[in-house]
Amino acid sequence: MFDNLTAKVAGRFARVEPRRRARAFVLSLLAELPRKNCWTIAEHVGDASPAGMQHLPSRASWDADQVRDDIRDFVVEHLGDEDAVLVVDETGDLKKGTATVGVQRQCTGTAGRIENAQVAVYLVYSSPTGHAAIDRRLYVPRSWTQDRDRCRAAGIPEDLRFATRPSMATEMIAQALDAGVSAAWVTGDEVYGGDPHLSAELERRQIGFVLTVSRKRPIPTRAGVFAADMLARCLPKKAWQRLSAGGGAKGRRFYDWAQVEIDGPPGGTGHRSLLVRCNRRTGELAFSRCYSARPVPLTTLVTVAGRRWTGEETFQAAKGLAGLDEHQVRRWTSWHRWTTLAMLAHAFLVVTAAVERTTTTTPPGLAPLTCAEIQRLFAAFVAPSARGLAHRLSWSLWRRRHQARARTSHYHRQTAQQS
Repeated sequence: MFDNLTAKVAGRFARVEPRRRARAFVLSLLAELPRKNCWTIAEHVGDASPAGMQHLPSRASWDADQVRDDIRDFVVEHLGDEDAVLVVDETGDLKKGTATVGVQRQCTGTAGRIENAQVAVYLVYSSPTGHAAIDRRLYVPRSWTQDRDRCRAAGIPEDLRFATRPSMATEMIAQALDAGVSAAWVTGDEVYGGDPHLSAELERRQIGFVLTVSRKRPIPTRAGVFAADMLARCLPKKAWQRLSAGGGAKGRRFYDWAQVEIDGPPGGTGHRSLLVRCNRRTGELAFSRCYSARPVPLTTLVTVAGRRWTGEETFQAAKGLAGLDEHQVRRWTSWHRWTTLAMLAHAFLVVTAAVERTTTTTPPGLAPLTCAEIQRLFAAFVAPSARGLAHRLSWSLWRRRHQARARTSHYHRQTAQQS
């Protein structure tokens, strides 16, 4: 499976050297390294210095967007399903300083508060057999796009203009659908549920959606316009049904659900409703605006709503197993290339796990192979032979020389600024 995937993307590299280096790079992302960056990867594969591995994401000749397209085709080929769900979600990586591309103080779910962070929006393909990221967009705040010198220093393209996170999600969804991705639904959190352009584009394409909205969202009904939480409070007890939103680590996730028919724009087609979820333990309510080209049962909407969690699961696995968030790069091109190679490594694990579950009978008393277990086994089978003491000593000397030069440079810069 790994050979098939790397052969699929091999043609995106103009020369054999970056092609081989990219393969070694991805193998290292799948290795059990305590930290994954160009230094540790270069030491792991046996290079004398990190220069070659630093060259791959920064200056080597290859197109990360073309590799991303290959990843998307690979995932859809093996996980494809007519009722698949496209999940739009974002994740943030905490950063220090101000020079890393796209970084600023902003709200990120990773920290649960406003922090100095870099935020990216991802498109996840989610089907009953597995889920993996098939596209990504780096969010560049307005504070960056209004400062062309800062953008130029980070390698951001001259023609890039500010775009909101929902607009980036809309572009990714449209690009995937235009490329022939088979999906019937789109789901996302409140950031995307509150954007009218995203829902309008999905309705135009006759793609169903279940998008989270705030409890204060005005909802049009035949009786008038009411806030979402007010509609929920008016529902009779018989309107609620206990249904599972899917399986979790500790069993199936059961909630109480209700559905309220709502009005659409004049002349609009399709069926619209407000989906209300109630936590059986805390009583907390959550609301989603739903659309489908034809009538669907409540169970279908609940299933789609439950798929939104696969976005978070994808981030957790890609970061924990493939180093998605461990990049130490500052520039536009380097970020996209590192992220793409991490997506490729994670897609390999997801597809391998899916194929294993569908083609092999799990013996009684054993859990099916997970992505984490496949990563451990794969790392054990393909890891290069242990490097000798001379290699480790050489790398120790290289690191210390580099650290000494960096320390001297920092002190000289500080002295120059104070004088």
